[in-house]
Amino acid sequence: MQPRPPHLRDAADAGPRRDVPARTLSGASHRHRRQVVCLMGPTAAGKTAAAIRLAETFEQRGVDLVSVDSAMVFRGMDIGTAKPETDILRRFPHALIDVRDPTETFSVADFLEAADTVVAESLEAGRIPLLVGGTMLYFRAFKQGLAPMPPADPAVRADIVARACELGWPALHGELAARDPAAAAGMDPSNGRRIERALEVLTLTGRSITEFWHQPSPGAGDRLGCELVEVCLTPEPRTILHQRIAARLDAMLAAGFVDEVRALRRIPNLGAAAQSMRAVGYRQVWQHLDGEFERGELAGRIAAATRQLARRQLTWLRGWGDVAATVNTPDEAVRATAALLA
Repeated sequence: MQPRPPHLRDAADAGPRRDVPARTLSGASHRHRRQVVCLMGPTAAGKTAAAIRLAETFEQRGVDLVSVDSAMVFRGMDIGTAKPETDILRRFPHALIDVRDPTETFSVADFLEAADTVVAESLEAGRIPLLVGGTMLYFRAFKQGLAPMPPADPAVRADIVARACELGWPALHGELAARDPAAAAGMDPSNGRRIERALEVLTLTGRSITEFWHQPSPGAGDRLGCELVEVCLTPEPRTILHQRIAARLDAMLAAGFVDEVRALRRIPNLGAAAQSMRAVGYRQVWQHLDGEFERGELAGRIAAATRQLARRQLTWLRGWGDVAATVNTPDEAVRATAALLA
């Protein structure tokens, strides 16, 4: 993948999260409303294509694209995350793509710090920040803010991961349900990343992670002095989305997805428990290469996991509220967003 321009690449490497003060309406920014587009939707809905077309439509004014995808942050994970092609990224750089090695971690707080920095700079320059992706936890943090939580503790986290490797994440989800039913109720039993963090916070503080979620914190409007334009791209009927998932998966496998994971496995200190390798698709390919099931089962397992991910994303979106437009196709997303920005 091509390197990001410095102002996009380095934002994710900033220190602990700080509120970014709302900028004064100086310079070019006074000519336009301070709008931030959030283009949300399930996996394989066509969000990236719509975002690129919007960047083309508003190229004269300028659009700063920000990826809201917890897997695209990792370098070397290109095929299985459906990252935009190199020529697209060269013309339309995306912040928060390729900002971590796959052995590293990337938290919601990391996302918010980096996204706030890019968005604030974009607004000050009179450009349009366009956040695009399907990691709804990131979108929620950007919209509502994030209450301060204890930083990650490597020793506690290592103990949780070791138990997960021995017992499986569903077993640890059961443990979380016994100790913190409110947190466990909203989590998929196979979502190791969220279970790990909830158990970590509980261990470090004795408090439910949901208590931190519900603490008042400044939303995007207060932090950045902006108006959110939220557009939901949700293909209907559901069979259309399933067809898109299947077609994209076929293309990924044909493009060498298995070989991509095989190469990742050669990276020192990268294992199946890494945050990056828990991403849908990568987890299943890793399991296949470990000999857990035959090659003929791989596509079906990835497709099932991807459909499950899409269902979770759609559940988030149904309860989102304050959406400016809900559309079925990328073309409709472009038209609706362009009208809202006019």
